[in-house]
Amino acid sequence: MGKIDNFAYRLTSILLMFLALKVSVAGAEPSDWEIDPDHFSIAFATEHVGYQQQLGLFLEASGSFRYDPETHTLSTGRVEVQAGSIFTNHDARDNHLRGRDFLNARRNPLIVFEATEFIPSNDGAGNNTLMGNLTLLGETHPVVLDIVINKRANYPFGHRRKTLGISARTTIIRSRWGMDYGVADNLVGDEVILRFELEALKQ
Repeated sequence: MGKIDNFAYRLTSILLMFLALKVSVAGAEPSDWEIDPDHFSIAFATEHVGYQQQLGLFLEASGSFRYDPETHTLSTGRVEVQAGSIFTNHDARDNHLRGRDFLNARRNPLIVFEATEFIPSNDGAGNNTLMGNLTLLGETHPVVLDIVINKRANYPFGHRRKTLGISARTTIIRSRWGMDYGVADNLVGDEVILRFELEALKQ
């Protein structure tokens, strides 16, 4: 093979590699995902008079996001939680939590989280970071969540759609949103641990 032929061969190879890369990048497009309400759990824990961590749930929530699992790019994300759906397995306590001392659910029926940035793990361990804004009691402040993407595959039964399984957690200081009942006298902890378990379906 002559010098000109060899140069042409290398140039053609480089062009083919570039085109393949371009096609690959172009094919990596974000998809819309909707959280399956039947597989969406939101739990919380906060200290009660120093004796124990009171556990509770929010029973009604929905959410969706735009995400490319190949490039780990999150474009948008929003979760809405019905404040009145709080549940701690005690009617009087739940009514108190829905009232003015805590969630004031009648005036502020929605707790809203809107994602702003997703930072994938560098070590491949799955410990990703999600940043966003949490609106609670009419006030909005930034929060940071630890995210683990457990699995991405076609569901093995039922709908058989492409599904993402995600675990997330964060800790907030509730008085930052103006919810300060019981903080000064240490009756109810200011620190609230939040945990999310969900399955999201590709649209």
